[in-house]
Amino acid sequence: METIRGKYASHMNHAAWSACLQQAASVHIDLGTGDGRFVSHLARAYPRMLIIGVDACRENLVDSSRRAPANALFIIANACALPPELAGVAAHLTVNFPWGSLLQGLLQPDSSLALALRRLAQPAASLDLRLNAGALADEGYSLEQGTAAVQTMLAHNGFNLRAAHQLTAAQLKAFPTTWAKRLAFGRDPRAVHLSALTR
Repeated sequence: METIRGKYASHMNHAAWSACLQQAASVHIDLGTGDGRFVSHLARAYPRMLIIGVDACRENLVDSSRRAPANALFIIANACALPPELAGVAAHLTVNFPWGSLLQGLLQPDSSLALALRRLAQPAASLDLRLNAGALADEGYSLEQGTAAVQTMLAHNGFNLRAAHQLTAAQLKAFPTTWAKRLAFGRDPRAVHLSALTR
């Protein structure tokens, strides 16, 4: 499993990974973590948890991973081809404002990403997923259509849905990701928060 801390990538062996899990009260995985700001924020807020950010682009993670607390771990991987070590470890999952291939996978009920989400999750794990209108428009969906498509994917793959709600500009400004703040001040700040539990 390839991890990164600052400019230095390394392979985490089984013993080191087992030690990380044993020291953590629970595990939170953030898929498509971008620049890692959200992971660093959570790691500082919940020092007993292991907070894992997964992204395929290592360059984006250099700065945040260098300054992140010890309970933050950044893994270089494609969300649709995750390391087997992550299977069944997550009590909490987040996907914040996905775009491109990550969003495309969420919109398709039988995609490899749908299976990946299930593999990551422990029984009764929670999922929080935030979508924005601009990224959905790039895929040919309105915010309402995209929300419905993602809800269908989740229900089809063993998630019990909770109510979705719109995010206000003030909520976006307060949310600890770089992209949320860009959305809040952008031309189309519309976004929605979906939550679910694994069955």
